Amino acid sequence: MTDRPHIVCLMTSSLDGRLHPSRYTRSPDGSTEDWSAAYEALHDELAADAWLVGRATMAEMAKGEAHPPTHAGSPPRPMHLAGTKGPFAIAIDRSGKLHFAESRVGGDPVVVLLGHDVPDTHLAELLDDGVSYIVAEDAAMALPPLMATLRRVLGIETILLEGGGTINGAFLSAGLVDEFYVILAPALDGSPSTAIVDGGGVGLKGKVTLSLLDCDRLGGGALRLRYAVAPDTA
Repeated sequence: MTDRPHIVCLMTSSLDGRLHPSRYTRSPDGSTEDWSAAYEALHDELAADAWLVGRATMAEMAKGEAHPPTHAGSPPRPMHLAGTKGPFAIAIDRSGKLHFAESRVGGDPVVVLLGHDVPDTHLAELLDDGVSYIVAEDAAMALPPLMATLRRVLGIETILLEGGGTINGAFLSAGLVDEFYVILAPALDGSPSTAIVDGGGVGLKGKVTLSLLDCDRLGGGALRLRYAVAPDTA
């Protein structure tokens, strides 16, 4: 057993690898909404201990505004845990730009993973709002130790990685993704929008290999694909 959670990247994608269903072409029966329903059903079926997204995705759900903290004194570092019962909604926010209207998103308690240099004022704001946080202890904000901390302090054994292409690429490059689940919609996007994985201009050739585990046909011509991810040892 590793010292980090098992991480499953869960995505909905068009045939050309894009992530935004609002821009997809429609299937012949017009069943666009079925793909979203299939995604949510799979999210619930996997019953992970946490789900994780990047700052931009979480900002759409957090719906908060910056406000002066009332907390006196220096907030605790490297972490503050408002609760230890999940499932958790985890966000990566290197610079401390997220603000929360409440301490839960979708009913799940929030945990924010922050960069080493995040100011005390932002930590105090999160403390006021009842939001848990973990500050990276290295300037590079390396992902493996943060994942190990989530398992050690919160008992998180499984995470659904539901980020955009940049976050997904960073986790893959760090060797942290164990599986892919993809709802492949019978649709095209065609725009220069974000793909499932952004390799940061370097790519992933020589880093990972994918092995098909399952393939199920869904309504409207969509497919549910499951792949195991392993290091490329060639």
